[in-house]
Amino acid sequence: IFGSITTGASNDLQRATDLADKMVTSYGMSDTLGPLAYQKQQSQFLGGMEMARNVSPATSEAIDQEIKTIVETAHEKALAILKANRHLLETISEKLLETEVIEGDSLTELLAQVQPAS
Repeated sequence: IFGSITTGASNDLQRATDLADKMVTSYGMSDTLGPLAYQKQQSQFLGGMEMARNVSPATSEAIDQEIKTIVETAHEKALAILKANRHLLETISEKLLETEVIEGDSLTELLAQVQPAS
């Protein structure tokens, strides 16, 4: 939107992927795989720790696909929300460039204007 590319999203992507992994493998939150836990197991190998799932290749592929679907769906929803609130995004950006910080009542007032994605 603002014509610049940053690496700031890399941590967000890692955290989103980790959360989706836990949703699928630990919390049983997958329509495809059902309410089962596929937690990773730790093992020591040549003095280091290694994480591995004890599942079939087909199940591992299904887990990977489910994680990808969750993250991509969330990404699409986030983009839709940003597009629906483009004017507000620009307003907040301009205020941040002027003041560097938005907090308290000003922040609450701006966030109250957020529209859901259509």
